[in-house]
Amino acid sequence: MLTPRRIEIFKAIVDEFIKTAEPVGSKTLQKKYHLPYSSATIRNDMQVLEEMGYLEKTHTSSGRVPSTLGYKFYCENLLKGSNIDKRMEVAIRSAFDTTTLNIEEAVQQSCRILSEMTNMTAGAIGPDSSSQKLEHIKLFAVDERRAVCVFITNTGHTETKNFRFEEDVPFTDIETCTDILNQKLKGVPINELADKMEEIRPLLTSVVQRHDLLFAAFVKAFVKFASENVYFSGKDRVLYQPEFEDINKLKKLMTMFDDSSMWKRMKTDENTLAVTTNKGTELTWFNDLAVVRSRFKVNDHESGELMVIGPSRMDYDQVISMLGYVASMIEKMYETGG
Repeated sequence: MLTPRRIEIFKAIVDEFIKTAEPVGSKTLQKKYHLPYSSATIRNDMQVLEEMGYLEKTHTSSGRVPSTLGYKFYCENLLKGSNIDKRMEVAIRSAFDTTTLNIEEAVQQSCRILSEMTNMTAGAIGPDSSSQKLEHIKLFAVDERRAVCVFITNTGHTETKNFRFEEDVPFTDIETCTDILNQKLKGVPINELADKMEEIRPLLTSVVQRHDLLFAAFVKAFVKFASENVYFSGKDRVLYQPEFEDINKLKKLMTMFDDSSMWKRMKTDENTLAVTTNKGTELTWFNDLAVVRSRFKVNDHESGELMVIGPSRMDYDQVISMLGYVASMIEKMYETGG
């Protein structure tokens, strides 16, 4: 049974482990948290909490650490719901105030800020491209074998792709191809662009010399545009977390970063534990990994998600408040026509 005393002891263990990453024993709790209970009472309650699944005992120490189920209980019931630190608030706000950003830049800027301030990996799942339509294409030739292509959608989202051709492509071909695509593909949903290219292939063949290279480059780019909208910043920060000193855990995490669809599926995976706070923040635990998400609205039809990814041992109050504030800054920017 979870009595008030056991909850007090449990909260102290979680708070201490988040700070130190070291297993917590009864003497530490007595000394640092001034708990008015004997060591024997604390040890007995720790044993009960372990039997309930909220704590785990490590092999190297007599102390306890929170389990995944314990973190879930902690986030559901014991978070303080503190506001964001004022210095962080000023830093985040200034980062948005000093630059004119489109949605892609705003999301990437947000991830960089969150990664730096939490010292963890930050990510974003951008607005679903299926609801967007192509507005314009800009193709800039770097030289005869390289070009930079920018896709702009009707919502203001931009996507940049680098083209590398195996053979020389004349600048005139690039200009002609871009003109044709802008005429024929404007207003086409992003997820239909690759199929639409087949319809205009005969026209490209008739007027563009190196139509084969340009056609292949655009189809590949359109397919990626429709399927890839997951961005990460600070992947290397997990290297400095003691939980990922195990090389096998680290390899598994790096593989996860390469699978963009996995982050969308994670919330429904039967091997995960999940909870939603009263502020709408979603928390998901997968093995030793914790993912904290906050949704942001771009307009009435589109939304995305910001994520902070790190070990289960994280300062949830701080991360949740920062994540919510950054998401609100993105929304505010678009409400005011940013």
